[in-house]
Amino acid sequence: MILRQLSEELSSSTYPGRGIVVGRSEDGQSAVTAYFIMGRSANSRNRIFVQDGEGIRTQAFDPSKMEDPSLIIYAPVRVLGTSTIVTNGDQTDTIYQGLQDAQTFEEALRTREFEPDAPNYTPRISALLDISQGQYEYKMSILKSADGDPSCCERFSFSYDHPKAGEGHFIHTYQSDGNPLPSFEGEPTRVDITGDIDSFTQKVWNSLDEDNKVSAFVRFINISTGAYETRIVNKYQA
Repeated sequence: MILRQLSEELSSSTYPGRGIVVGRSEDGQSAVTAYFIMGRSANSRNRIFVQDGEGIRTQAFDPSKMEDPSLIIYAPVRVLGTSTIVTNGDQTDTIYQGLQDAQTFEEALRTREFEPDAPNYTPRISALLDISQGQYEYKMSILKSADGDPSCCERFSFSYDHPKAGEGHFIHTYQSDGNPLPSFEGEPTRVDITGDIDSFTQKVWNSLDEDNKVSAFVRFINISTGAYETRIVNKYQA
C-alpha cells in the first residue's frame, strides 16, 4: 500500500465525517492517535471535546440548542490499563466492558453494528492501542451496512504489529460528501505521522474543511513509560 500524506487525505474531501488515525511517531518513541468529528447540521456542530478522566467525552457547546443527544454524545476515548480505546460512538463503552470481561476487541464488537441513522447508516469505526513492556501494537475496525442495505452488517478488523516509526493508518466514516453519505470503503489508508504533538495536531486540524470541522483530539503515548500528552481543539470554544 502506498504511503500517503495525511494532510492530503484529510483535505481531499469536504466531509470525511468522523475519523481515527493511529500510528507511531517519527522518532519511534510514541504511540500516536487522533480522532476528529465534523458536522453538517446545527445539532452535530453544537459539540466540544472535554477531558473525562484519562479519556474524553463529547459535550454540547450550547446545551439550550441541543436537539437530540443520541449518537452525538458519547465517550470517544477511554483507557483501561495499557489499552487506549478510540471510537466514533458509544461502542467505546462496549469495548471497555468487553476487555474487562476477558473478551477480545473483535468479540466485543460482534455485539454491535452500524448506527441506526437511516439513510446514512453511519459506520462504527474503532481502534485499540496496546502498550505493554515496551511493545506496541494496534487494531482498527469498521462495522458498516452492505452498500446502504441495513439488513446486512459487514465487519472488518485490521491488526498492526510492531508499527513503523513515522507511519500509521487512517479510517473515517464517509467516503465523501453526499445524500445519503457513502460509507468508507477498503482497508485503512497508510499515512505519514510526522512532527511533535503540537505540529501533528495543527496538521490534522488545519487540513480539515473549515466549515464542517468541529473538534479534534490528539494523544502521544510514550511506549517505554506509558506517560502521555494530549491536545484538544474545539472550533466552538474560545
